[in-house]
Amino acid sequence: MDGVTSRPVPTRPVPARPFALPNLLTYARLAAVPLVAMVLFFLEGDIKNWLALAIFLLASITDYLDGYLARAWDQQSTLGRMLDPIADKLLVGATLLMLVADQTISGWSLWAALIILSREILVSGLREFLAELRVMVAVSRLAKWKTGVQMVALGFLLAGEAGNAACGCSTSVGLVLLWIAALLTIYTGFDYFRAGLKYVISEQVP
Repeated sequence: MDGVTSRPVPTRPVPARPFALPNLLTYARLAAVPLVAMVLFFLEGDIKNWLALAIFLLASITDYLDGYLARAWDQQSTLGRMLDPIADKLLVGATLLMLVADQTISGWSLWAALIILSREILVSGLREFLAELRVMVAVSRLAKWKTGVQMVALGFLLAGEAGNAACGCSTSVGLVLLWIAALLTIYTGFDYFRAGLKYVISEQVP
């Protein structure tokens, strides 16, 4: 489950390290957001699906690598901590919106996309509030699974008609996984708010 714990403010600020490799990977993920959107908007046919999927997969890999390398090389920074979740949410949000625009996500599945987007916005607001109270948010294993399922779902959906032609199931599998991600989103989001609600209600400063 997601948890919320307090931590003291560091006596010395962590350097920004704007040109450290983990931050460069985060910049690449940010750059992937408009690239995916432009590919889905301007291109047609199988090339659209495969190119958008390739960019999305590369961006998703950087999401793992930047955090891993930052820890392994002791290159964690305030800049990286700020940009990493922003890049993740922009990538997911932009991809969902473009898939809705081309009607890959439609009908009842729109609700799954809305749940995911709403949770990301609400949790971001709560994170900002808790940060002012010097409260650290611990990400649970289930929340990481949610993110993984979400990324796989978007990958299948980006494959779209090209994926359907290759395996006959790309879109349907993607929509099922999108609903699973939405259900996990509801659960982890509720647990997150339950953990942080005491600070919102009582305005306690840990």
